[in-house]
Amino acid sequence: MTTPLMSLTWTDHLTGRQGFLVVDRLVRGVSSGGLRMREGCTLDEVAGLARGMTMKEALHYNPEGRYIPLGGAKGGIDCDPRDPAAYDVLVRYLRAMKPYIESFWTTGEDLGLTQDLVDRAAAEAGLVSSIQAVYPLLDDEETARRRLADAFAVEVDGIGLDELAGGCGVAEAALTALDRAGVPYAGTRVAVQGLGTMGGATARFLTRAGLTVVAVADIKGTIANPAGLDVEALLAARDAYGTVDRAVLRPGDLELPGEDWLSAEAEVLVPAAVSYAIDSANQARITARWIVEAANMPVRQDAEELLAARGVTVLPDVVVNSGTNAWWWWTLFGDIGPDADEAFAHTRRSMRALVEQMLARAETDGTTPRAAAHAIVADRLPVIAERFGWYR
Repeated sequence: MTTPLMSLTWTDHLTGRQGFLVVDRLVRGVSSGGLRMREGCTLDEVAGLARGMTMKEALHYNPEGRYIPLGGAKGGIDCDPRDPAAYDVLVRYLRAMKPYIESFWTTGEDLGLTQDLVDRAAAEAGLVSSIQAVYPLLDDEETARRRLADAFAVEVDGIGLDELAGGCGVAEAALTALDRAGVPYAGTRVAVQGLGTMGGATARFLTRAGLTVVAVADIKGTIANPAGLDVEALLAARDAYGTVDRAVLRPGDLELPGEDWLSAEAEVLVPAAVSYAIDSANQARITARWIVEAANMPVRQDAEELLAARGVTVLPDVVVNSGTNAWWWWTLFGDIGPDADEAFAHTRRSMRALVEQMLARAETDGTTPRAAAHAIVADRLPVIAERFGWYR
């Protein structure tokens, strides 16, 4: 494990809340990684996420593409996003980070924050954009920025393309694993923790592929129905934090304790909310065959080892949820246009190829998918460093 290029802690002078920035690596002088806000966020957590971003960037390197991978970074703020003071803390954090965002850190929404909120706070903090550091790398900045803005304006059935792109990638990762195992979509059950940006979109794509979502969890608890939930109704009844209005529940929909999503009778679990959701204790409740990490770092390492020992496959976050970050850059650099069908098709092709490569490598090496993903990154990083250079 290498030491990050830069690591810093910021303390808000008004509330005492702390924020963090970790830049793991730079490629062509720029790094990429979102900004999260949650109570209890730590510097170590942000450092792990920054390392993950370096991996995600490397995994999507295509020598024939226009998008050139960036380095990895991450920001975090230790504050409940529902706190009345949260927005002002966010603005002050971004104002403090302004020199880094202007020069080498491109960021955007992550856990607890929406892109609209980040954009509004960034403007208030005096920033041109949360991704302005990448602008000098663009061949035609004006056209590229317009293309990305147009893509963010696209909606599909009332949900923004930016929200759907990541869920499309997560769903395709799950479907690829099912296909390799010869498991039909019909009759395959899914439990999702978190119905926010990533979890909600994943639930929609899996349902439309023919799978049955039997449980979803939010901050209020778990909603379950062995016969299948009405995913579209639940999505329509969410608030900005992914909490579902229970008034839309149907007869047969059950309200259960929060952690009951873990033990749902399902073949696929999708942790799509917080980090460290699955630990060495609660992993014993899981009977699913696959865990698809839509959230960042939801399965602790010791838990993953125990799960692997009893035949549960964890598809790692560095691959599974990398579609959101890649979609931003595919669009900005011009590999795809601001079109939903084009975005979904490109995401599906890229994610399927990557997951196929990871699972084949894991099978050949006799290791876990996560170890296989790390091995693929280890092969690609020297190529990227030789061609584009670190730290420049």
